[in-house]
Amino acid sequence: MVQVGYTMMTEQAGPRTLVDHVVAAERAGFDFSVTSDHYFPWLAAQGHSPYAWSVLGAAAQATTRIPLMTCVTCPTTRYHPAVIAQKAATMQLLSAGRFRLGLGSGENLNEHVVGAGWPAAPVRLDRLAEAIEIIRALFRGGEVTHHGTHFDVVHARLWDLPEVLPPIGVAVSGGRSCEIAGRLGDLVIATEPRSELLTAFDRHGGTGKPRVGQLPVCYDPDREAAMARAHEQFRWALGGWRVNAELPGPAGFGAATQYARPEHLGEAFPCGDDVGRFVDAVRAYVDAGFTEVALVQIGGGHQEPFLEWARTELLPALRPL
Repeated sequence: MVQVGYTMMTEQAGPRTLVDHVVAAERAGFDFSVTSDHYFPWLAAQGHSPYAWSVLGAAAQATTRIPLMTCVTCPTTRYHPAVIAQKAATMQLLSAGRFRLGLGSGENLNEHVVGAGWPAAPVRLDRLAEAIEIIRALFRGGEVTHHGTHFDVVHARLWDLPEVLPPIGVAVSGGRSCEIAGRLGDLVIATEPRSELLTAFDRHGGTGKPRVGQLPVCYDPDREAAMARAHEQFRWALGGWRVNAELPGPAGFGAATQYARPEHLGEAFPCGDDVGRFVDAVRAYVDAGFTEVALVQIGGGHQEPFLEWARTELLPALRPL
């Protein structure tokens, strides 16, 4: 049976509201939750971008059952991997073992703020692999000194380590990221239902490990209103990750998607209140081999009705999958 998750989308709500939403998601019966980790929203219309790790700490105290995960954190530019290891260990302790560390190679949108430049994709992936190796070394305990191609760590140690370490997930979109995920990750994360990604993940050591997909949805009893809201706040996603990783700010995403129309979003994501459309979209991930699917309800001010609808209609319809 597929596990169905809820996304705390930091780009579309403030910190206290995000915590309220995940509490409601736990009450509604979602199996897990994930949290984006951004410095900027994708589009100015989204209007938010609080610090994800503070939100996660608050969520760990406000909830009791629902697992938490970053989806995803870039451990190579805005954050140093030694600091990410400390964050993740602390979150695992705060949540009493409910945290998973989702990592990825990042986007210029969020990482440019520290002024370190934005390297080509192969360099970003090499940095990601080295960062994961550093995090795992710190998770093993003891003092770590590392002088690598991209990072230096000097006499680092995590003084508060959980007995059960947080699993590490790796976001994938192509062959090199799948190799890193299979070799260094405990689970894989993807935003498209592409079975070839999972095949590559398995080929490099991923067989038997969890595979998490993420699916944007826009619930509203008025389908036209749902498509309009998706267009206003989520049309950035139409560009695909080769584009989305490169643009430096919300203005760039607005310009790149200026010719998108609401109907394009209605074709790309489930919009409206037809349960069958939502089930079919999740089924595409299940058929591709995903074991978990995290839903992203588009629109920060439209979470409560979605969560109630999910509790009464959507989640029961998804359970047979």
